[in-house]
Amino acid sequence: MAAKRNKPVTGKKKATIDGGLAAIVLAAGKGTRMRSARTKVLHAVLGRPLVAYPVALARQMGANPIIPVLGHQLAAVEAELGARFGAGSFHVVEQAEQRGTGHAVRLALPALGDFAGIVYIVYGDVPLLQRQTLEALVAKAREGQCLALVTARPPDPTGYGRVVRDKRGNIVGVVEHKDASPRELRIADINAGIYAAPAAFLREATAKLDARNAQGELYLTDIVAQAARSIGVFGIEADPGDVSGINDRQQLAEAEAIMRARVNRAWMTHVTFRDPASTVVEPDVQLGEDVELGRNVSLRGRTRVGAGTRIDDGTILIDTEVGAGVQIKPYCIATESVVGDKAIIGPFAHLRSGTNLGPEVHVGNFVETKKTTIGRGSKANHLSYLGDATIGEKVNVGAGTITCNYNGYEKFPTVIEDQAFIGSDSQLVAPVRVGKRAVIAAGTTVTGDVPAGALSISRVAQVDKAGYADKVANRYADRPKK
Repeated sequence: MAAKRNKPVTGKKKATIDGGLAAIVLAAGKGTRMRSARTKVLHAVLGRPLVAYPVALARQMGANPIIPVLGHQLAAVEAELGARFGAGSFHVVEQAEQRGTGHAVRLALPALGDFAGIVYIVYGDVPLLQRQTLEALVAKAREGQCLALVTARPPDPTGYGRVVRDKRGNIVGVVEHKDASPRELRIADINAGIYAAPAAFLREATAKLDARNAQGELYLTDIVAQAARSIGVFGIEADPGDVSGINDRQQLAEAEAIMRARVNRAWMTHVTFRDPASTVVEPDVQLGEDVELGRNVSLRGRTRVGAGTRIDDGTILIDTEVGAGVQIKPYCIATESVVGDKAIIGPFAHLRSGTNLGPEVHVGNFVETKKTTIGRGSKANHLSYLGDATIGEKVNVGAGTITCNYNGYEKFPTVIEDQAFIGSDSQLVAPVRVGKRAVIAAGTTVTGDVPAGALSISRVAQVDKAGYADKVANRYADRPKK
């Protein structure tokens, strides 16, 4: 389902509209300095594409509507946002021709319909922007019915627009770097490109923009001078690092390191990190009380970890739900799986998509599972592959067991009922069912259903040849060992 585009947003009660908040996210540019086939805003910081950060922040702020202005690879960006937030939660506007930030906002405003509240404008490549900065910005715009903008004082302001003030310190305009005089280039205050203002002012101000500048574009910064002559301008100073845009892969890596440290620090109120610098916890992960994370652990996507769980070194969990009191030993991987309370996993276990482990299950060394459900208290401790299987409670799966689930064309199910015992080095050729309390002898290849309580055994008869070792030794007596 595609997101709504250019559809006016209306409200039933004018009081609600007047007090509302809308967000415009400018994300149409290609980002040529990334030197990538992917548009810039789809590059990720800590597992989230850049554009998802301002959209997520807008949702936290209660903005409605949220209007991403997209251009390059619009369909891919829209699909990514839709998958994360729901296609109906934002209104995409297309900027097919890149004519500047003022042009982008001018295109976005009709999607507001008769909205009369505060609109804030933010870029799609500022993942480190913090909510408190936006809240202060919006509060000032709402309180004074003025234009509020974010300023900063970076060590090197090269490339940024400068905030121009009069003798009394009032903001009277913004001049872009390429248009600035030598005197203006010495100004320390830069414009971060993040604004909030009444919707009515933005409609009027963007309609007056022209392209008489070095870039031949419609600069959004020109609305600052208009506001200075009419509704007034107020600056909110922010940390330069929080409002820095991402323009290349070095900045992408630097932003990820900052975001990782922020996320980890926030969890340290009730989670133990053995080495925060090597641990990755993505923004959508949730961690219970008394979780302990080892070194080089990576928790990605929408992973959930219950209280009291310990995750040892080198483990990677992706979109996985882990219960309480679980022990995950070193170097395990789990993707789109569920692990029940008090389970013990690993080391070196691989839980593939569709794995569902019940409480107190043991899945051990070099065991791989895929689309498999294992019931309470069952164990598969060594060197097994369990795919497309349903395994009951208190089942023992011996070392080297394989469910042979694929014939080159189709996948077939294996069912192992409660309390069955699967001996080591067994092959279960699906489709097959092993009944309750049935026993599969070690080394058996099971090709048909096994009744409850029965023993299944298929082996070549054992033959013992007396004196064989001496015969071999005599044969090679005159030859040196290699």
